Amino acid sequence: MIAILYREELKEYDFGPGHPFRGDRYQIFPRFLKEKLPEDDNYRFLQSEWASDEDLLLICNKDYIDFTKGYYKAANLGLSQDGRFYQFHSPDNRPVGKPGKLEEAARLIVGQDKMAADLVQTGVYKKAVSIGGGMHHAKPSYGEGFCIYNDVAFTAKHLIKKYDLKRILILDTDAHAGNGTAEYFYEDPRVLFVDLHQDPLTLYPGTGFAHQIGEGEGKGYTINVPMPPYAGYDSYKSVFEEIVQPVAEEFKPQIVIRNGGSDPHFADQLTSLGLPIKGFRMIGEKVREMAKICDDKVVDLIASGYNKEVLPHAWLALISGLADFKIEIKEPVTIPERFRRDPSLKYTKKVIQDVKRNLKDYWRVF
Repeated sequence: MIAILYREELKEYDFGPGHPFRGDRYQIFPRFLKEKLPEDDNYRFLQSEWASDEDLLLICNKDYIDFTKGYYKAANLGLSQDGRFYQFHSPDNRPVGKPGKLEEAARLIVGQDKMAADLVQTGVYKKAVSIGGGMHHAKPSYGEGFCIYNDVAFTAKHLIKKYDLKRILILDTDAHAGNGTAEYFYEDPRVLFVDLHQDPLTLYPGTGFAHQIGEGEGKGYTINVPMPPYAGYDSYKSVFEEIVQPVAEEFKPQIVIRNGGSDPHFADQLTSLGLPIKGFRMIGEKVREMAKICDDKVVDLIASGYNKEVLPHAWLALISGLADFKIEIKEPVTIPERFRRDPSLKYTKKVIQDVKRNLKDYWRVF
């Protein structure tokens, strides 16, 4: 039995008509999940409260919170735009037309993650999934990449502050590098940040190279794995077997936080990776296996994906692998010929060697 944190109000995380990130994903997925798998003894939908200003101050500067709250409230009401927007946010966070209640929904996501972390850390549930979590581009005073508040960073900082955890593993499997999360913990040895993402030479945000391994006391605790374009099932499996699992066993985390949705899929509209649906189940399975190190404790954060036909299947595949749900999830779109075998495996093997070479002085397994 796993906990799934979800409220209908998540649909307000919507940047408006024509923007790639719309709130309907938070209506599509719960409906799909209930059709495919009843709650019964499988999962429980739970509702959290919204994060307070005090919660947000754990990860954000006050002037950023104040501006963001006022700006998005005005945007939702169709009022004039504040000229300081670009001081605090990138153009891709600018709403189009009439957006939803974005800032309130962003607070809800942080609130859900807080509750998920508490449920898992106190043993009420072994695993908790926060639908909408994983806003990994946001920084203390700057929102970007459709992300307003970095709930991934919040989850780790909350666990450190409230439970005095010393070893947290964050695994980011979103197709885009988690540049915001990386910055929060770049010098912090309490957080091992492992980030599998499309080669930053070919995709936003343009960071997350294999040589970026942390600084100061945190050197060696950031592990970037830049996946070559079209990398598919065999590539991801190799990275888990040669990098993620061995380093997790050496680090011995007290809890695993994973974030990422469906955008590594071969049919995603914003990315160029090659993962099929069975690859998402495999990621969930690998996380479940890895979590045996830390008494099965996992907080899983799922939000991304830009092909709405694929999104619910990939999200359910991730959760099914994590929770060991024995249901069949079919590929919703035809697999193109070039993806029937992993076209990038030999390039991925080179990346794996680069990663190991950069980190061999910090980890015995390399």
